[in-house]
Amino acid sequence: MLQPTTLKFLQTLKKNNSKEWFDVNRKQYEIAKTDFAGLVDEIIKKMGVKDPSIAGLLAKECVFRINRDVRFSKNKEPYKTNMGASITAGGKKVMKAGYYFHFEPGGKSFVGGGLYMGEPDMLKKVRQEIDYGWAEFSKIIQHKKFKENYTDLDKSEGMSLVREPKGYEKDNPAIDYIKLKSWIALKPITDKQLTNKDLVKTICTSFEALQPLIIFINRALSE
Repeated sequence: MLQPTTLKFLQTLKKNNSKEWFDVNRKQYEIAKTDFAGLVDEIIKKMGVKDPSIAGLLAKECVFRINRDVRFSKNKEPYKTNMGASITAGGKKVMKAGYYFHFEPGGKSFVGGGLYMGEPDMLKKVRQEIDYGWAEFSKIIQHKKFKENYTDLDKSEGMSLVREPKGYEKDNPAIDYIKLKSWIALKPITDKQLTNKDLVKTICTSFEALQPLIIFINRALSE
């Protein structure tokens, strides 16, 4: 679970997003950062039993910096108002499918994962694997545990190509998934769940439901 003070820090930062305020409250940030990192370490320890590929990771290899890159953004606020961790074999800098936890008070937290916006050659490999292994892929996303946690992959606006990729027909049974530009699944986490003692269990249960998809995608990327 996360401490209420950690949620409070991000809520207050959202109202005071400036370097001056952050510098004054840096001690509170360090406490919140340590709390979040501790949670991530617990998640890795528990989920690592099910998925050995992440078992040796440390929170510092997975947690993203709170500083925003404002160079190419119209939003010049210096800090993120969330904390996130990409729990992926090899760490957050490795481009492959993995698990993700997004912590943002105000009903914006979620758990999930997959492959987000991979390079063109990666997209080609995953699409081919979905096409060739449609029976297996379909079974993964139709599995009871997956459906209970995620319902389906994210097909929201901007997540799919407008037209089918070159070499694929409209009547391909897998076309809705072949057209995706990312293969991710997300599940909301409420603010109440964030401070519940069962938070690690809740997150890991959702990760376990996602694990077959992670394995499928990473197998495609390794070929």
